Amino acid sequence: MDALVKQMNALCDALPFQTSWYLKDLKSGRTANRLGDVPVPSASTRKISILMAALKAVHDGKLALDQKVTIEARYQDNDSGTFQHMTPGFWITFRDALVQMIIVSDNTCTGTVVDLVGLGNVQGFCESVGMTRTIHRFGIPPRLGPDHTLDQVTTTTPNDQGMLLEMILRGASDKAAAATLGSTAELCRLALDILSWQKLKTRLPSQLPLGTKVAHKTGTGSRGFMDAGIVYKDGEPLFILTAYTEHVPAELPDGTPGFAAAYQLIGRMSRLCWDALG
Repeated sequence: MDALVKQMNALCDALPFQTSWYLKDLKSGRTANRLGDVPVPSASTRKISILMAALKAVHDGKLALDQKVTIEARYQDNDSGTFQHMTPGFWITFRDALVQMIIVSDNTCTGTVVDLVGLGNVQGFCESVGMTRTIHRFGIPPRLGPDHTLDQVTTTTPNDQGMLLEMILRGASDKAAAATLGSTAELCRLALDILSWQKLKTRLPSQLPLGTKVAHKTGTGSRGFMDAGIVYKDGEPLFILTAYTEHVPAELPDGTPGFAAAYQLIGRMSRLCWDALG
């Protein structure tokens, strides 16, 4: 682990933007982080906790996975996912809204889900499970430039997201662990399934063997790029890695687009973990 941490930090140090991360080796139980408790914009990694707050509402009987959800025009003023382009007025199930929110980061569905669950309930869920540095501020994010302040966006930390992912993983096989999330083992398994159906694969999975199972959620903000997930090998969870880049320039001195450098960094760190821990 010590050698791996040095390699990961060396990759981060070589680039002209801030990178923070959290890592847990699920075989040995060892953890490491870089700026793991420093708040950063969450971008769409916030949707993992929205998903779990929604499943808690299902467990509590306040919402149902099979209930009809109408897609309304008022939620379509956003720039993420596919439903922004659809003719409003059609319906899908609540379960399908959760799936779309995660696998293509659909913000029409996200805004709808947050309103159904309640923004205060999403925040309350985070506080109840110990995500003390995660603050949800909206359903659909405002359009902001890279000079925004942290208190204008939803914020989180690599450690908070890593902790939540481990809680979901434990909850999938342990009723008591699921109960700490206000959920059930079955609902935790559903959450992992949905996260593993992720279609946006240019970060954590990008340098892993084709077909590697990764239960994760990406994020794209106006000044950074993120990914948080559980990487599996031979059907078993191998490690948890959450990675956040901040203040990424549009272009690096060598001409590389900033987003490409961030994607490559996250993919490379994931591959280092795969090779060292597998």
